Amino acid sequence: MRKDHIIKGVLMCLLASVAWGAMFPVAESAFTYLDPFYFSVIRYSAVSLILVVLLWIKEGRKALSLGGRGKSLWMFGTMAFTVYNLLVFWGQNQLGTSGVILASVMEALMPILSVILLWIVKQRKPEPPTIICITVALIGCFMVITKGDMSVFVQGSLFPVLLVLLGVIGWVVYTIGGSQFKDWSVLRYSTLTCVLGTATSAAIVLFLTALGILHAPTFHMVYSAGFELSFMILIAGLFALISWNTGIKLLTPVNGILFINFVPVTTFIITVLQGHSMTVYDIGGTLLIIAALVSNNLYQRRRGSLAAAGAAH
Repeated sequence: MRKDHIIKGVLMCLLASVAWGAMFPVAESAFTYLDPFYFSVIRYSAVSLILVVLLWIKEGRKALSLGGRGKSLWMFGTMAFTVYNLLVFWGQNQLGTSGVILASVMEALMPILSVILLWIVKQRKPEPPTIICITVALIGCFMVITKGDMSVFVQGSLFPVLLVLLGVIGWVVYTIGGSQFKDWSVLRYSTLTCVLGTATSAAIVLFLTALGILHAPTFHMVYSAGFELSFMILIAGLFALISWNTGIKLLTPVNGILFINFVPVTTFIITVLQGHSMTVYDIGGTLLIIAALVSNNLYQRRRGSLAAAGAAH
């Protein structure tokens, strides 16, 4: 691996993770003006439009076709741009500042959740060291959720936690689903799933508005959240997505995934600068998750090196 590729890959993954870490505090600020549902639909409608233009310019009009795989694209797009965005930000908004922290911690938990999901769905039982790492990570998440107060499991605050968890699982399914489109460019898969998933979100939001459950924002409300929306569209949306995919390609997933640890770290720093205090459970739980992710990564590397050495002989 060339040194310049390593440096570029590290920079791309780091910038993407920092952008995603800043996403949750920025979203909290936006919820002062917009509800999480309209916020997500407006955000990804803009992202979808920009992605379509980029795809058309780079790969031509034919790349906009579904290629007979519309059902899969719609399903994975819905998991990412409907389930993830609507549920994560809905849960975050209900929990307030603690939701900002929880959402970022759940984001760092994604690699571990991927292993669990593959274990359940495809019967790919992980090795014992990985199971230990999963257990440690879940204990860390448990600490962040409860803050040492077990009564959370009999109070209404557990529901928004489940919303965030289900939302994160939605993104994990979307990420795993990308392996079914190896013959497509990342841009094409991202664009078509984003368009279809956002269309699903828009349909749900409009339906809830028609029932009177949601209320459409005024132009002034959207304008007031202009800074937050601009950040979420351009930085946490397009820039982070392109940077992350570029970095992963240069570093390989096993190396690049470690940078997801910077998501909760960035969120913590921003939250502290905003005047909020972190509990020992927030910090300790996050450190356990980071330790579990790094340990599992090192184990997978060692296992891969031993396998490669055995094949060489």
